[in-house]
Amino acid sequence: MAINLEKEKNTAKVEERIVYESGNEMAAYAAHQINYHIMGYFPISPSTEVAQFLDLMKANGQHDIKLIPSDGEHSSAGICYGASTAGGRVFNATSANGYMYMLEQMPVQSGTRFPMVMNLVCRSVSGPLNIHGDHSDLYFALNTGWPILMCRDPQAVYDMNIIAIKLAEDPEVRLPVLVASDGYFTSHQKRRVHTFANREDVQKFIGERPPAGFAHTLDRNNPITVGPYMNEPDYINNCYQQSQAMYNAEKVFERIADEYAVLTGREYKMLDMYRMEDAEVAVFLMNSASEIIKDVVDDLRRQGIKAGSIAPNMIRPFPQKQIAEVLKNVKAITVGDRADSYGAHGGNMVNEIKAALFTYGNQSTKVVSRIYGLGGKEFYAEDGHHLFSLAVEAAKLNKVEVPFDYYGHTPGNPEKAPKRVLQPLRFEDLKTGLITVTKNEETGKLGVRIPPLRALTKKPKRIAPGHGACPGCGIFSGLELFFKGIEGDIVALFHTGCAMVVTTGYPYSSHKATYIHNLFQNGAATLSGVVEMFWERKRRGELDELGLQDDFTFVMVTGDGGMDIGMGPAIGAALRNHRMIIVEYDNEGYMNTGAQLSYSTPLGHRTSTSNIGSVQKGKVFHHKDTAQIMAATNIPYVFTGSEAYPQDLVKKAAKAQWYAQNEGLVYGKILIACPLNWISPDDEGTNIVDAAVNSCFFPLYEVEHGQTTITYNPDEKNKRIPLSDWLKTMGKTRHLTKQENEPALKEFEREVERRWQALQAKHEHPYL
Repeated sequence: MAINLEKEKNTAKVEERIVYESGNEMAAYAAHQINYHIMGYFPISPSTEVAQFLDLMKANGQHDIKLIPSDGEHSSAGICYGASTAGGRVFNATSANGYMYMLEQMPVQSGTRFPMVMNLVCRSVSGPLNIHGDHSDLYFALNTGWPILMCRDPQAVYDMNIIAIKLAEDPEVRLPVLVASDGYFTSHQKRRVHTFANREDVQKFIGERPPAGFAHTLDRNNPITVGPYMNEPDYINNCYQQSQAMYNAEKVFERIADEYAVLTGREYKMLDMYRMEDAEVAVFLMNSASEIIKDVVDDLRRQGIKAGSIAPNMIRPFPQKQIAEVLKNVKAITVGDRADSYGAHGGNMVNEIKAALFTYGNQSTKVVSRIYGLGGKEFYAEDGHHLFSLAVEAAKLNKVEVPFDYYGHTPGNPEKAPKRVLQPLRFEDLKTGLITVTKNEETGKLGVRIPPLRALTKKPKRIAPGHGACPGCGIFSGLELFFKGIEGDIVALFHTGCAMVVTTGYPYSSHKATYIHNLFQNGAATLSGVVEMFWERKRRGELDELGLQDDFTFVMVTGDGGMDIGMGPAIGAALRNHRMIIVEYDNEGYMNTGAQLSYSTPLGHRTSTSNIGSVQKGKVFHHKDTAQIMAATNIPYVFTGSEAYPQDLVKKAAKAQWYAQNEGLVYGKILIACPLNWISPDDEGTNIVDAAVNSCFFPLYEVEHGQTTITYNPDEKNKRIPLSDWLKTMGKTRHLTKQENEPALKEFEREVERRWQALQAKHEHPYL
């Protein structure tokens, strides 16, 4: 929202406009004004909005940035690195575990001296899983060789993003730069922000495309080798040069920030100091909390206490000399770290401040260390008063009673330990004998007999009522139907996603059976470890005392794009052929992070990163056929299913269990409705997935030992419907039925028909 205020008082020498936006919006806004060449991205909260806002602007032709959706953060970092070697401007944004997943790429980017800019929207690194803001991801960035700029509010996010690209490309630096802001505080809270009114002024400030004279991989007259094997003495020399560039970044930042201040009237020194001229006690905080503490400083000053606060605008390189200088007359300082450096007797910032004081001979300033605000715990003025009280006490006593501690944690109380609410499922209730599976020795295929579905309702549900899924969510009706075909005990692993998040909010759990969660991408590898440990411990006789009446069935549940980021480990598990089931609930997007496109999103479908606009009409490439990919690994059994065809799904579940217990890995895909993000009625989910089947978009079939069998053929049942009839049922696809989008619809129809015909050919020919 723009506000034209001609009378707004500032000293800017360029035309400005005032907007009221969040940190994520301002990161995207700065990027669109810079008009980067490439952004490789993967959605992760709370940074996801940056790509969403850029995609929305792209849909309406507001910038030329090529947005490349990757299959995971490691790949997004690879996309960005490759693009940066080719001489253009590159941008990215991530958070927390996403940053950890790309972490090994970070030193490669800086060590080979290719500039780019990445926004780190800071969030807790799991586990356990927490999606709220602290600095635990940021502290992993300290040793990657990237200069790090800090943003206390959306204004700083905007300004630092413009400064960052100029810093990264400076001939004295030539390093990738990280711009850090606080997740769900700065990233989502709207503030008034001054921006350049004209993109031309931004581009004039940062300069034209990266300066000439630096090698890149697209110069045919100067072919180069990027990332060679390097031994001593060259390697240490390379690291020395990188180190010098990092320290150069300090003076270059100060020079660029001074130029920016002249242009905009907004000043960014290495340290943001508030009332430190005569301060006797101080608090050091970073980013969003550093603004709150200023009110506390004013309050203490009114009480006659000479208080001041310090916040860095840059932490790599660390402003060591400036810290030592500003603290030379300060009696005591409390340093608040929003992440712990476990075992180091303080967080990273307090130990760097202590090192600064030691290096410059200050033995008098007392330093108090406190870890605060983890996992998004709010920081209020009263918390600031507490941190100052520690410094005041240390100044009075001339010593620190408790040098290091946490602040804001709650002592444990054994009497309040979580009690079991759901009793374990009884084996007798789970092993009903209602379902029988027999192998045909001649064909090698399995035959399944199931009773009327009404008889299976007596089987207990494996997921209890009380989860937090959206109204009409098809995940749990689909999963429960699948589980009706599973006899006996299971161990379930859930990938990160809607099904995981809504069933396991500590201290509660909706799972009646043993449940495991690991990182988004690594579920298949994790469960394969559990599977092999089970069989090895069973072989050694270590499980005899547990009285297992039958073998476990091991099931990994994935969805929300989990078979994008987790595709590699899933294929690895398939090739090793562990005895387990991977069942995917396909909701056609990353629904748990706000409905971004995944590789299972079909062509033309609208998501928050495949928007509809004047120049873009939804997702621009076809969806991945995961079932066929998994079938190509030669696992014993692959199937697709839908709750609209319950008998078919239950039979396939029974087959899946037999193969998983006797032969090896099974993969199944169940199409499920997501009313919230499909923009469809809550009570129409079954009808919508039924239409998907009858339009042949989602055919029902199985691949048993390499032989394909279509288990429901809408042509033979005379129930085939046009693809457009299915698309009309959802708000995310209704635009495809408009006349102006006919080319996209025709292309989608051609691909659906091609896949359907290919599937029929495989059904008819056992060797296809």
